[in-house]
Amino acid sequence: MAAQVESEIVMFTSESVNEGHPDKLADQVSDSIVDACFAQDPDSHVACETCTGTNFVMIFGEITTNAKFDYEAVVRDTIKGIGFDHPDKGLDYKTCEVLNRLHAQSVEIGQAVKKTKTIKPEEIGAGDQGHMFGYATDETPELMPLTHSLATGLGYQLTVVRKNGTLPLLRPDGKTQVTVEYEKKGGLLTPLRVHTIVISTQHDPAYSQDDIKKDLMEHVIKPIVPAHLLDDKTIYHINPSGMFTIGGPEGDGGLTGRKIIIDTYGGWGAHGGGAFSGKDPTKVDRSAAYYCRWIAKSIVAAKLAKRCLVQVSYAIGVPEPLSVFVDTYGTGTKPDADILAIVKSNFDLRAGMLVRELDMLKPKYKKTAAYGHFGNCARPSDPDFTWEIPKELKF
Repeated sequence: MAAQVESEIVMFTSESVNEGHPDKLADQVSDSIVDACFAQDPDSHVACETCTGTNFVMIFGEITTNAKFDYEAVVRDTIKGIGFDHPDKGLDYKTCEVLNRLHAQSVEIGQAVKKTKTIKPEEIGAGDQGHMFGYATDETPELMPLTHSLATGLGYQLTVVRKNGTLPLLRPDGKTQVTVEYEKKGGLLTPLRVHTIVISTQHDPAYSQDDIKKDLMEHVIKPIVPAHLLDDKTIYHINPSGMFTIGGPEGDGGLTGRKIIIDTYGGWGAHGGGAFSGKDPTKVDRSAAYYCRWIAKSIVAAKLAKRCLVQVSYAIGVPEPLSVFVDTYGTGTKPDADILAIVKSNFDLRAGMLVRELDMLKPKYKKTAAYGHFGNCARPSDPDFTWEIPKELKF
């Protein structure tokens, strides 16, 4: 007779950052370049990095594309859309310096790129080596971790009320963090309550801390966090450091790819280490991570497990994955080996095929670069997020 699994109370925390955070600004600029390339040339190969600091934004890296566009204008338009329109906010899209240090890919990579245009999609090799993960859990309707969904949702709501005029004294930069208390029984997780909420938001100097706390509770926290998860013991830290008027690149430097945990599952599951933004989908760091999310979400949606982690790995130039791994944390309705067999019979994990199956050769990446690539917190019904639409599995 199997031993009964004891339950325990645990706490887990996830954080998020707003679109005006310097690192997120960099991600959005990089992906705006990807989109500009794909809008004209779906065969583009892009590896665009962005760094930003006091009064400047620089794009650099390697691109092979037939697209012709004004790179500086794309960068300035992205900065404008975030809300950096005055030096007092940390950056001004009209006057900041924009530096373009992009160049063509190396001859060796270029030859590999040309080769992919002359072979069938199923023969295309991975654009690099690496291992990628996908994760899903049934604790939220979007099959994402609750801590991550709440932290991301609060950050997105900060942006909504700033841009729609509800709280016009907010500024673009900001961070959120949520701690949830769970009951853990083996691999099963049941959210019980929100333990702590942290929000640090950039603001106009005229906005008092008392007013910020009152307004954020009413217009940000209450619309996002379900009331049944809040109680009189929930702890709130609203701008715990006090004044936060200096933000954006004026407050901190920013760089593409420094928020990979925020981009994915908020610390749950696992991460292979590769960033997403600025990369076209031939880079399996991006496309295979999206595909693994699709697999994991499809497994949980099919009620085959309550939680699921999927890993794949690739070698550069090799179409087939080197390995495929599934872990349901003991929550599966079938053994993990059987679920792995279901995965292999339902999904084509060849590097060139997964890109086409999820319709990735389109200009749809800038909107992934803030508020999470998975779960669709900011875009609950966007069909471009093909990896968020579970596949009906045959088994």
